[in-house]
Amino acid sequence: METQAAGVDLSVVIVSYNVRHFLEQALGSVRRASPHLRTEVFVVDNCSADDSVAMVRQKFPEVRLVANLENIGFARANNQAIRQASGRYILLLNPDTVVEEDTFDKCFAFMEAHPEAGALGVHMIDGTGHFLPESRRGFPSPFVAFCKTFGLSALFPRSKRFNRYYMGYLDPALTHEADVLSGAFMWIRQEAIARSGLLDEAFFMYGEDIDLSYRLVLAGYKNFYFPETTIIHYKGESTKKGSLNYVKTFYQAMIIFARKHFEGRTARWFVWMLQCAIYFRAGLTLLRQAAQRLAWPLADATLLYTGLVLLKYFWAVYRFSDPNYYAPSFLYFNAPLYTLLWLSGIYLSGGYDSGARLLRVLRGLLLGTLFIAVIYGFLDQALRTSRAIILLGTAWSLSVLFLTRVGWHLLRHGELLLSSSRPKNLLIIGSANEVGRVRELLRTAPTEFNYTGAVRTTQTDLGNTWLGHIEQLREIVRLYRAEVLIFCARDLPASQIMHWMSVLGSEIAYKIALEESQTIIGSHSKNNPGELFTIDIRYRVDRLEMRRNKRLFDVLICALLLLTSPVILFIQWHPQRFLRNWIQVLAGKKSWVGYAPDPESYIDLPRLKPGVLSPALRIPDSLRDRDSVRRLNLLYARDYQPEEDLRLLLSHLRYLG
Repeated sequence: METQAAGVDLSVVIVSYNVRHFLEQALGSVRRASPHLRTEVFVVDNCSADDSVAMVRQKFPEVRLVANLENIGFARANNQAIRQASGRYILLLNPDTVVEEDTFDKCFAFMEAHPEAGALGVHMIDGTGHFLPESRRGFPSPFVAFCKTFGLSALFPRSKRFNRYYMGYLDPALTHEADVLSGAFMWIRQEAIARSGLLDEAFFMYGEDIDLSYRLVLAGYKNFYFPETTIIHYKGESTKKGSLNYVKTFYQAMIIFARKHFEGRTARWFVWMLQCAIYFRAGLTLLRQAAQRLAWPLADATLLYTGLVLLKYFWAVYRFSDPNYYAPSFLYFNAPLYTLLWLSGIYLSGGYDSGARLLRVLRGLLLGTLFIAVIYGFLDQALRTSRAIILLGTAWSLSVLFLTRVGWHLLRHGELLLSSSRPKNLLIIGSANEVGRVRELLRTAPTEFNYTGAVRTTQTDLGNTWLGHIEQLREIVRLYRAEVLIFCARDLPASQIMHWMSVLGSEIAYKIALEESQTIIGSHSKNNPGELFTIDIRYRVDRLEMRRNKRLFDVLICALLLLTSPVILFIQWHPQRFLRNWIQVLAGKKSWVGYAPDPESYIDLPRLKPGVLSPALRIPDSLRDRDSVRRLNLLYARDYQPEEDLRLLLSHLRYLG
């Protein structure tokens, strides 16, 4: 990449916000794609808090870096760089992308051969190799937007009438004109920008690419979709695609577009429809999230309550020969109470967490039975049912919830063994040095993968340690039932990685190991945004069940401190501060134990509430420095256990104030 102003062919503009490792991968691919063109690269950082700026300065000194002191939005940030750019062409590129080695050469040649082209988009795939339909789109007229909003485009994906938004009626393997190109990769003629204008800064995020594409056409140019080169776009690193924030931001951008480019009744109708769409899509999002979270609890509640009712009838007939032996209050008090306590036990045990193991569910049921046994003694004599029903209900609960989990897994995966207890088979593809480096990373931290073997990329790496050559990858994956592939970026061109992703399909999880980095990037699903996948460190404190346990620990300690308050207040150095901390912890604004109060020492770690105590209390003042504090914070996040919080609290009781 060259940075001289004169005679620049291409100016690459990347706007980044808290995506350091994705940005590193994107810049590496840009560097490899630039040897034949005079290229300048701009990175505009919107006040990231993840050392993105330092990484760019250290690893990519040729990049022209603009470090903003606040997040000024996508459009304004792009315009900052475009105003400084001197290339004949401008490329707007997302930081969560990977371009092929010949992408720039092919796009440059196409634009040189088509002077009528104002902008160019390419064939984009996600992290599983799926084609992204937003690679080219139609203008969002009221009818087009209506079809997309209410799902007609999804119901009729190849219809020219109902799916003009994603232009699904056109073959994605053929070059053709397109109304709208994606801002993730938008190759624009410099003179076309001069004629149509810069990105409209009224759009903070989303919609600016639609607006610019529309203005390019109004200026007399054509937009082209060009599938002869492919890029990976991990999607949605700044805003989760299924979130309420995305729904609101996207449709608000469409409202800005409608008010800008439509007039009269058409504009009013379009804006009204988009406003309705915000509430409609937000409602669907809430319903989907609720269904995902409540599906198992509701199913379990139905099974547990029904079982208790049947057991009550059975025991009344079997033991007392009277089907009406138990009071009607059993149906509306005892059975709901027991069901609720069993569900609470499963929840506290982590049985409803994503990917939870069956053992947590069964452990939660036993915990719920313990709750029932404790509460049973406090019930009025008239509300105490036979203890036999509780024991029979426990046996029923254990049996039916075990069978439903196994049956559901059998339907989804075609096997009885629950996959959550089995590590996924992993293959590494690369040279001997890179395979060894990645394997060493795998050894430095616990992982959920079963290392199956390595696939060589050259004919020079010989020996019995290899499963085969990359040309045999399809057969190797099938033979060893590989579920995760890690490609070493140092040894494989991006084009070859994308080729294998398309050949092997989306059933496999693909990862790319960055060159000279401990970071691996990939995506599990075409519907999920890209993820940062680091195998050198995995933080236990960031797991849902650990966060729940940490909050439960804080509340229980608050209760215990309240019961022992006369003694605790007597030993405190600052009783008033202790009371203030107690209130803040109970309210959820603080935690009894957190990171050391030095933001630079935990900037890359999972977020926690401010702590009254911290692991740094163990360091003598004579040995305390930023590196040692950072190391303790990292170990605390990586190896977190509630028992550690308890030990720290017991040994530093007088510091609670």
